Parts: sequence; structure tokens; C-alpha cells
Amino acid sequence: MYRTLTNIANKFFSDAQIYKYGFNWSPMYRRSTGEIIEVSEDLLYIKIKIPLNWKNRNFVGSIFGGSMLSATDPIYMIQLLKILGDNYVVWDKSATIKYKRPGTETIFCEFTFTPEEVYAIKKDVDKNGEIDIVKTPNIINKDGIVIAELTKTIYVADKTFYKEKRKQKTSR
Repeated sequence: MYRTLTNIANKFFSDAQIYKYGFNWSPMYRRSTGEIIEVSEDLLYIKIKIPLNWKNRNFVGSIFGGSMLSATDPIYMIQLLKILGDNYVVWDKSATIKYKRPGTETIFCEFTFTPEEVYAIKKDVDKNGEIDIVKTPNIINKDGIVIAELTKTIYVADKTFYKEKRKQKTSR
């Protein structure tokens, strides 16, 4: 459904606009209480905020850890899918979060890829067929104090390689 809506929206809006507003209007993402507030035109940079509010306030009055994880979880995968294009398969493989202090105010997280990283990903996938990449953004408050440390492992494969690999697994 989301892919179909994106294809229709591509006729009228840029990828950055679709990414930002599509996520923010999506019921799936809205429930996380996160909000995408900035997206670069090339999609290499995305910034989200997670405000403390009645929807995500936990028993002790800070932001529920599940809201932090769910608001940050889908960003890299979809970001990389859009950057790399249709010849690649991208999956979230794992996520960990290490809480450093309570989120007692609006918090933020930035997701970045450099052009050099994108080039290296494509080169490694061309060479190996598939790779895992690890990204480690921090969730911070407005003063830059780290609230939580994230570790995201993302699987990237050449689409043809991935289909062959799956076919071999199912024929066993």
C-alpha cells in the first residue's frame, strides 16, 4: 500500500517531501509519537523529534523507551531504500538501544549517510552480493546531551543475488 501511494505521490512531490509527510501522516509512524522535522533533498540527512506528551509519558513521567525505539526504527531502512533505488533489497536486521538518561523533554535523532558511504555500500554489494552495515546514531535533547545510544544493523543486497539466495533456501 505504501509503495503504491508513493508511486502516485511521485508525480506531484519530491522524494524528500514524500518521505517527510508520508511518514508523518502514516498511522504506523504516528503511533510512535515521533515526527520527521527535516529531510535533505538527496535524502542523505533526516532529523526526527520525539516530544514528551501524554501519548508516550511513562509511569515516572519520562518518554517511554518503546516510543524512542519505534520512532527511530524505520528511518534508516526506508532512507537507504530510497537512496539506493530498485536494484537493491534493504532490510532492518537488528536494533539495540542503550538508555543513558530519562527523556524528560523533546528529544531528537539525526540519520545520515555520506555520498562516500553510499558509494562504498554499492561497491561492497557489487563485490559480495550482500552486506550488513551498522549505524550508531544518538538520541539527544536540545542541549546535545545523549539520552540514548542506538545501534542499527541494516542488511543490503543486490536484488538478483537476494532472489537467487531465497530460491536456493526454499529448494532445500
